[in-house]
Amino acid sequence: MWRSIASNALTILIVLILAVGGLVTWAQEEYRGPGPLAQAICLKVDRGTTMRKVSESLASQGAIANGAIFRAGADYSGKSSLLKAGSFLVPEGTSMEAIVEIVTRGGQSTCGTEVNFRIGIARSAIEVRQLDPATNRFVEVAGFAPGTDEPVPEAYTAARQEGDARYRVILAEGVTSWQVVEELKTADFLKGEVASVPSEGSLAPDSYEVRPGDDRTTLLAAMETAQAKILADAWAARAPDLPLKSPEEALILASIIEKETGVPQERRIVASVFVNRLKQGMKLQTDPTVIYGVTGGKGILGRGLRQSELRRETPWNTYVIPALPKTPIANPGRLSIEAALNPEETKLIFFVADGTGGHAFAATLEEHNANVVKWRKIEAQTGNP
Repeated sequence: MWRSIASNALTILIVLILAVGGLVTWAQEEYRGPGPLAQAICLKVDRGTTMRKVSESLASQGAIANGAIFRAGADYSGKSSLLKAGSFLVPEGTSMEAIVEIVTRGGQSTCGTEVNFRIGIARSAIEVRQLDPATNRFVEVAGFAPGTDEPVPEAYTAARQEGDARYRVILAEGVTSWQVVEELKTADFLKGEVASVPSEGSLAPDSYEVRPGDDRTTLLAAMETAQAKILADAWAARAPDLPLKSPEEALILASIIEKETGVPQERRIVASVFVNRLKQGMKLQTDPTVIYGVTGGKGILGRGLRQSELRRETPWNTYVIPALPKTPIANPGRLSIEAALNPEETKLIFFVADGTGGHAFAATLEEHNANVVKWRKIEAQTGNP
């Protein structure tokens, strides 16, 4: 009898062990296998929250099928205590194991709200964007010009209060250093006074990730460091026999190219015109340099140039001075710097607007005069002389 009892007990034990083993195997498959999420979501994890609350949020959004397995897996992997605050993109079908990794690995939020401060030549604006998890693209939900009478949208106020929004300062090619400093003063998510305006041309137009409370001077220093590297790299790879004596002269030429054309494929051709003129000892005769002499880089002119201004001698007026201006006239982007140091090989020495946003180029005065006549007709037709 005792043998029978022992045999039955052993059988039951084996069955229990197999059952437990099967349960563990099933739980592991549930934890590591594809999840039930049908469409990507943005998971917000508040500071001080727990893995239990995260699992409840995931379950309510259909991202996991079993909160207990999710928590057990996080505990077993030793990651329950590593939960990070933020907003995280959870793609469709993501496993519980992958979700635990997403919410514990740290780093910046991968979705949620993004605040972009775009500093442009004619207008600057703060844009509030939110990620659409379904398309994995940011959608603008609000925008306004800081430092003006435009009302501050609720979406921006909410983003400032959330604490996990991502912030960027984006500089457009061709902005002046004065413009950058003046606009940064209006950014209420930055702090610190700017003692002086950086040298013209020394700031790299680019997108800069910042955090609320970052110092304005530190940000400007990062822009200067970036521009110095771009210029140094381009100077090291420059074409031979350029009429440029230093990286500083290259930066001046690049700033003129930046202001003369907004068509990317034209930059190296425009550069060739100016390089050919410098080699022949011709005046550059470019309007943006005259405008800079009038405005000092403090805002846009907002009107056409007067004949008296074209004749007025300033350190930047290339209708008067026989060489490059004394300083850059804006902050040029990488492509304009590279164009200045690697221009197309042409014989062109003239260009004029062609009515399409680009320019018509010429190697002789006769060709140029014909292009000017065409442009005058276009001006007359459009009523924009």
